[in-house]
Amino acid sequence: MKQTTKKILGVGAIVLLSASVAGLTTYSLTRSDSNEQSYNEMFAQNPNVRAAAYSAMQAQPVDFTQAAENSLHAVVHIKSTQLAKMQAQQGIEMDIFEHFFGGRGGQRQQAQAQPRVGFGSGVIISKDGYIVTNNHVIDGADEISVKLNDNREFKGRVIGTDPNTDLALIKIEEDDLPTVPVGDSDALKVGEWVLAVGNPFNLTSTVTAGIVSAKARSLGASGGIESFIQTDAAINQGNSGGALVNAKGELVGINAMLSSPTGAYAGYGFAIPTSIMTKVVADLKQFGTVQRALLGIKGSSLANDRYMGEEFTKELQKKAKELGVVDGVLIAEVVEGGSAAGADVKVDDVIVGIDGKKVRTFADLQEALAKHRPGDKVTVKLVRDKKEKDVVITLKNEQGTTKIVKDAGMDILGAAFREVPADLKKQLNLGYGVEVTGVSGGKMGEAGIRKGFIILKANGQPLRKVSDLEEVLKAAVKSPEQVLFLTGMFPSGKRANYAVDLSQE
Repeated sequence: MKQTTKKILGVGAIVLLSASVAGLTTYSLTRSDSNEQSYNEMFAQNPNVRAAAYSAMQAQPVDFTQAAENSLHAVVHIKSTQLAKMQAQQGIEMDIFEHFFGGRGGQRQQAQAQPRVGFGSGVIISKDGYIVTNNHVIDGADEISVKLNDNREFKGRVIGTDPNTDLALIKIEEDDLPTVPVGDSDALKVGEWVLAVGNPFNLTSTVTAGIVSAKARSLGASGGIESFIQTDAAINQGNSGGALVNAKGELVGINAMLSSPTGAYAGYGFAIPTSIMTKVVADLKQFGTVQRALLGIKGSSLANDRYMGEEFTKELQKKAKELGVVDGVLIAEVVEGGSAAGADVKVDDVIVGIDGKKVRTFADLQEALAKHRPGDKVTVKLVRDKKEKDVVITLKNEQGTTKIVKDAGMDILGAAFREVPADLKKQLNLGYGVEVTGVSGGKMGEAGIRKGFIILKANGQPLRKVSDLEEVLKAAVKSPEQVLFLTGMFPSGKRANYAVDLSQE
């Protein structure tokens, strides 16, 4: 699991609406009036699952047996494997003839790297085999193995991933599987009993109990959207991707990380609420990528935050007193072309609510926005000059439009690539580069790029392997410009620059 060590988003943080997809993908645009489906329409629940009888007034002591029974059958064990790869390494010993007569200057030897195997958990959310887990459980995996509670084992395939919320959707080919009914994480109360179900330390089918310790918790761990449910139910390595369920046996969160100085359970675990999960996995299934928009502001929580530092916190408290508020998100900048720029939103306004839900912290704001797609309208409650006012904002995506972004794959470029071979790098005196090994049309063909072109930089970023190009491409297609600027050379030594237009209608 991840450690909570990174600095939390502050004044320089831009509010995001949904999440960019992980993996080696790019995107195309369609109109926002496409035939969208809801979570329940896309993921068929098993009708035979029944919730445990539960009364908040009479549950003393709480009986977790039915909730545990339901959850155990729908929580799976996931093994992700990165296959062994051949790695080149410089030979230590030098042939005596090379020493006197020159030549190869040291042999290149091939070493077999060991496979990397990781373990985690997942939750079956559809009877036909859709499973939600954490992105970090399956990130980089060449093979995914899913074992059910009854010991049946299946191969899993990735439907989509979202590192910004640390969620992933995978699929196994089986039907009539048990599912966990999805509960309302918004209705979850601090102090309410919950169960964590998963496979800690590779111990399958483990259930622990605790209470909800806090909601909308930010940790600064991922740099993405963070609004965790905090619980003291024991969560350890291997629980990642498992279920957090309430006493009725309803899924209210996906266990994601723990906060610990040792890497083992030290009192608190954190789960992604289902209010975010349902929207993310529905997007991944329908579009292949999560639909994210910018609210179009930079700001910071007025509430005390240990990640900001004492001096900065004092400045915020002073500002809050001047503005007549106790907490909320102070707007430090309205981003040009963003969603808020087209509405009556100003610097030093304080966001205190969205769609009737109170906003105290930046995490509250992220959670509220993460449920929406570009084109949705939200009612934002602001405090300005010590008076409240409601502003309706139409949310936009990262390109400044309300169109749906769809997964298109690397084939949008219409070309094949490889890392520049060692002998060619030596011949051309290059330290890195990605070679175009074929062009069959697509965007690179339209730009006039030919076979043999060696890309040294893409949008200013050096390319050492093909995945570097894919990462730059992924960011470029989400930018307003949607252009890939390539700098490189041909084997003849001729230098060249190209602008690849990535826009699609």
